Amino acid sequence: EGFLSLYKGIGPPLISLSILGTLTFTQYSYFQEVYQSDPGWDFRNYLAGISCSPVAGMVSTIENLIKTQMQMDNVTKKEFQSSFHCVRTLTTRHGMGVVYTGHGVNTLREAVFLGNYFFVYEGLREFLISNHWLHVQTAVPVAGGCSGALAWFISFPLDCVRAGVQGQPLPAQNSAMEITKRLLRDRGIR
Repeated sequence: EGFLSLYKGIGPPLISLSILGTLTFTQYSYFQEVYQSDPGWDFRNYLAGISCSPVAGMVSTIENLIKTQMQMDNVTKKEFQSSFHCVRTLTTRHGMGVVYTGHGVNTLREAVFLGNYFFVYEGLREFLISNHWLHVQTAVPVAGGCSGALAWFISFPLDCVRAGVQGQPLPAQNSAMEITKRLLRDRGIR
């Protein structure tokens, strides 16, 4: 396959991340109003972020499963010709429900990520602006980048578990809890 094999499975992430971004920011704005959250370090911003996770998990679980199965296939069998071929093959073999393999742990990962992302983004942005450290045009991307990096760092262990669940041969034999125990046993906390 050559150089293009490095991009195997890229279609679903591009599609789902576009959908996910639109849905997440729209929901976040809605939940900010529901919780009447204030700008800055308001815990209700964290709750608004967490509240986005059920819908985010519905979208990202499918994308992550396809991406992970395509990556595993690229190393082993090389059975799937495209992301869409992967979906068609998996659903034909295992039924439509297979696309939600790992949904529980992935939705939990989304909750941890989104809660932390929006809480830190709102707080840091307001801090940078109100203390006159940065202009709004600069504070927004700086706060976004910092909050994204921190949220990813905090949610990364759950992503390792998610990848373990979704990367096993399907139908999945090991639960998220079993994958967690195996990761801790084999790799430990370092």
